[in-house]
Amino acid sequence: MLRQLRTEARLTQEELAEQAGLSLRSVSDLERGINRTARKDSALMLASALKLTGPVQEAFVAAARGRGEPARVLAVRSEAAPESSAAAVRTLPRDIGGFTGRERELAGLEKSLAKVVGGGLVGIYAIDGMAGIGKTTFAVHAAHRLAGRFPDGQFFLPLHAHTAGQSPVDPADALASLLMTAGVAVQHIPPGLEARAAKWRDHVAGKKILLLLDDVAGHEQVRPLLPGSAASLVLVTSRRRLTALEDAIVISIDTLSPDEAWALLVRLADRAGLELDEAAGREITRLCGFLPLAIGMLARRLRHHPARTAAELAAELAAARDRLAVMRAENLSVAAAFDLSYQDLTADQQRLFRRLGLTLGPDIDAYAAAALDDTSLEDARRQLDEFYDHHLLTEPAPGRYLLHDLLREYARALVAADQPAQARAAVERLINFYAHVAAGACRHIATWTTAGGRLPPTDPPASAPQLTTSQEAADWLDAERPNLHAAVSYAAAEGMPLHSIAIAAAMGGYLRARGHWQQAAAQYRTALRAARAAGDRRGEAGMLDELGLLQQLTGDYPDAVATLTQAIELFRELGDKPDQAYALNHLGLVYGHTSDFRAAIDCHQQALELALAAGDKLAEAVSLTGLGIGLLLTGAYPASIENYQQALSLFRGLGSTFDEADVLTGLGFAWRLTGDYAAALAHEREALELWRQLGDRLGQAWALDQLGRVHQETGEYSAAAACLEEALELHRDLGSGHGEIVALNNLGELATRTSAPEKASEIHREALAKAIELGAPAEQARALAGLGRSQLAGDKLEAARNLREALAIYQRIGTPEARLVQDTLDEHGL
Repeated sequence: MLRQLRTEARLTQEELAEQAGLSLRSVSDLERGINRTARKDSALMLASALKLTGPVQEAFVAAARGRGEPARVLAVRSEAAPESSAAAVRTLPRDIGGFTGRERELAGLEKSLAKVVGGGLVGIYAIDGMAGIGKTTFAVHAAHRLAGRFPDGQFFLPLHAHTAGQSPVDPADALASLLMTAGVAVQHIPPGLEARAAKWRDHVAGKKILLLLDDVAGHEQVRPLLPGSAASLVLVTSRRRLTALEDAIVISIDTLSPDEAWALLVRLADRAGLELDEAAGREITRLCGFLPLAIGMLARRLRHHPARTAAELAAELAAARDRLAVMRAENLSVAAAFDLSYQDLTADQQRLFRRLGLTLGPDIDAYAAAALDDTSLEDARRQLDEFYDHHLLTEPAPGRYLLHDLLREYARALVAADQPAQARAAVERLINFYAHVAAGACRHIATWTTAGGRLPPTDPPASAPQLTTSQEAADWLDAERPNLHAAVSYAAAEGMPLHSIAIAAAMGGYLRARGHWQQAAAQYRTALRAARAAGDRRGEAGMLDELGLLQQLTGDYPDAVATLTQAIELFRELGDKPDQAYALNHLGLVYGHTSDFRAAIDCHQQALELALAAGDKLAEAVSLTGLGIGLLLTGAYPASIENYQQALSLFRGLGSTFDEADVLTGLGFAWRLTGDYAAALAHEREALELWRQLGDRLGQAWALDQLGRVHQETGEYSAAAACLEEALELHRDLGSGHGEIVALNNLGELATRTSAPEKASEIHREALAKAIELGAPAEQARALAGLGRSQLAGDKLEAARNLREALAIYQRIGTPEARLVQDTLDEHGL
């Protein structure tokens, strides 16, 4: 009796044991008769897990305790059960005249059907999809298109897996209904499932029939109903993925495309002039998540309310606190359709599904779900897979799960009824998970600051991905980037400032390297406000340093100076010499870009002294690198190379690949300026390879810039052009204004070298305008000098004017390029 009830409930022994809170051994021993009775509490837990209530539960408990006959349980259940709702019909439901979309799926069905039926098999098609996706509509339309191929009859049988107030149809009852519909007299229908299945197969043997089984609960409900005739077609619709249905060809129905959704709205609304309000109509379909059921309900609202415009309905939807409440027609609603799927879930599954409405970003993985639900990784994985099988979520990438927009709204509405403290605790666990894993990931991501890796003062999550390489860390950050961004904002707003700071800081190096600079800036500002509100001065200093560095990269030099000056002062007050040194080095980079080379060198020198006093080798090497670039730009080549080489040795000893790539790029620059092109080429190629391994796009751009200039000096103009054009594209894509100007000037000089003065002039003019706007005097002078040189063969007066203006800037900022410009003027008698 227990085995029969468990099988009918579609539970394994393991699932029954888990839901009843018993051991697997206990359930197994009862089913095998090793133990013939159970304690009252165990019997009650089994009855609850089997969803037995009222007289059936009482009879079950009595039988389990040896005080009643097991057969009595089934008899009481039979008396209490509603009459069978099996109702097969010999005709198909009405087709929709203006059926919209699904051409690809229909074409695929027809094409494969010819092969299947032609190959002597029954054509079985499992059509699955979420509630409201249009499975039945698709199956009915397909059946009408194919009906002519099955002249011996078409049968339609609803199996009511998700019909309110009805239980799923028992397969034996379904067979009885099919047999009667096929013309078998009642008295000739045998009792029992197996006998009826054999009678059905015998009756349709050799016939070409089409059987449409709608709203199936599972493969057990379908298998006995399948005909054995090779020339037949069975279309099965289900909200579940029928993975155990052998030989079935799966057609998973997805949401409509935007164009198909718009066409469906127009057809169902049947309103003249709706095409003129296409923008509003398309917005309605987007807010419906391109779900046919929702689109249909709102289209009919437009149809039956001619005074209301599509724009008004779109605005109502957009402003609604509960979009699902708007999506209803008479006694039908999208939410009610979702309710039936939700009711299929166990209590634990329902809890996790509700909590998925609390997620902050677009998707989730099993680790985050385990944190959200305070459960094990294995349980979270199993439940997410169940949701996937029930079409309650999708898996757009391996291990990444996504709720449809309307199912997310539905989950949010459900979780709103939970205890607020429980809901908040769930989100806090999720935020804590993100903070700890992000901090761990950033240890494998190269960065220019030390703010990353700072853990919040909370215990780590019970389950977390093991990220042991830079690639694994980058892949995790790629996948979680939208979720982490949302977590920074939530944590700052909801009283978790240290988590907000930790996540923002941990993402810094990754976001800079990948070019997500706007997101980085937004996160830094959010976390900075949180740090100040919480009085976290160290967190405030770290965020100021991160923000100032980003402002330098984006060319916001005045703000960068102000921000980094604040960071330096805070680190000084905190007595943090290494971080003060890093912030000073970042300020030196700003001064370098604005051509204030004396101030830049002073910053790097101060940073070096602090690093040496603190005994921090990494800060020391970073400071030496900064000094190297400052000395290089002022013409002190031997001193620059010496600093770079000291830094390189330290970085390699520390195993800092990012910094090694940075100093190699600078060394290649220095060797080029000294005329050692072989050494320059070797260093830039090594640097570029390291930048590519790190996935750092900005580093790649700078190495390509330098590599292109080496090729230019050695007369390899095609190779130079390829490198410089790739560098320009990267700088533009990243939003690196200073890098774009450098690359333009490089390309302009190459054009002059290759006797294309007009092209050179055009490129340098673009660089000049951008350099003036950005406030980069060295590149402004370089653009003027390049422009002047491109004009020497033509307008010498204009050439002289541009060259003299370049000379004045170079002399003012104190760089060796002044001598080269003066040589050009002298050579041409200008």
